[in-house]
Amino acid sequence: MQWDARIGRKIKLRDLHILLAVVQAGSMAKAGIQLAVSQPAVSKAIAEMEQALGVQLLDRGSRGVEPTRYGRAIIKRSLAVFDELKQGIKEIEFLSDPTVGEISIGSTEPLSAGFVTRVIDKLSSQHPLMSFQVVQSDPATLLRHLGERQVEIVLARMSDRRVDEGMNAGILFEDAAVVVAGAQSRWIRLRRIALADLVNERWVLYPPDSIFGRVMVKAFHDNGLESPRAAVVTLSHSMRTSLLATGHFLSMLPAHTLRFSAKYTGIRALPIELPSTIQPIGLFTLKNRALSPLAQLFIDCAREVAKPLAKHRT
Repeated sequence: MQWDARIGRKIKLRDLHILLAVVQAGSMAKAGIQLAVSQPAVSKAIAEMEQALGVQLLDRGSRGVEPTRYGRAIIKRSLAVFDELKQGIKEIEFLSDPTVGEISIGSTEPLSAGFVTRVIDKLSSQHPLMSFQVVQSDPATLLRHLGERQVEIVLARMSDRRVDEGMNAGILFEDAAVVVAGAQSRWIRLRRIALADLVNERWVLYPPDSIFGRVMVKAFHDNGLESPRAAVVTLSHSMRTSLLATGHFLSMLPAHTLRFSAKYTGIRALPIELPSTIQPIGLFTLKNRALSPLAQLFIDCAREVAKPLAKHRT
């Protein structure tokens, strides 16, 4: 295809925006309502794009429209185009005032509760008008959000060191699990404890199919023990913290979470070493996505906050 003659002069950002709206809405009529334009204008924009590209972008049917394989290809690239434009606008805003702007971060809940909170606190002190959108989920979902450009940075436990070829991944620090109890727990006063001593206590466990749930199972198995009976199974960090605070329950947490939040939660680590649970904590970005200046600030700050943790593990 001749770019200038067939594409560059005929396809505009507005046309791509209309195509995305049609696919998201599932019909041209609904897209027209959302965009505040007439349905004929929407149909005309799609038809002109198809004519310029020489392929059919949408399958029309009685139940609405679906993108063809050609449509999916142009939509994928269009998302990148709009994302890069958004990043460019962010960069202009940053250049005009480096203290203003928003950054979107994906993080697991334990990391959000400790490490990410510390990074945000430090950055907010330096740049009070910065704002942060934090999306919490499991690592697989977060990496999917990253691939779809819904977040700019992901911080998560790297249970598998293999990384999608379209992503950059760097290890911030390595972290182990620790056995934890509330400050009122009778176990806090003991200096010598074996994991076997705690099997029959009331445990707050992670779901066994979750990443940290598998870490907990491994910790017991590597000590020749079966996993304890669960008194409570939850992914919720806040619920786990509340239950531990009663002094009646035990659980495990990533060591970094305890390091950054222990003084606020009254939770303490018991003197039990679990070296087999050490795993890297990674920071992920997209290879073909230009980072915003604010994202680079966040990464630099995250590496600075992680330095004591890296030294602690070595």
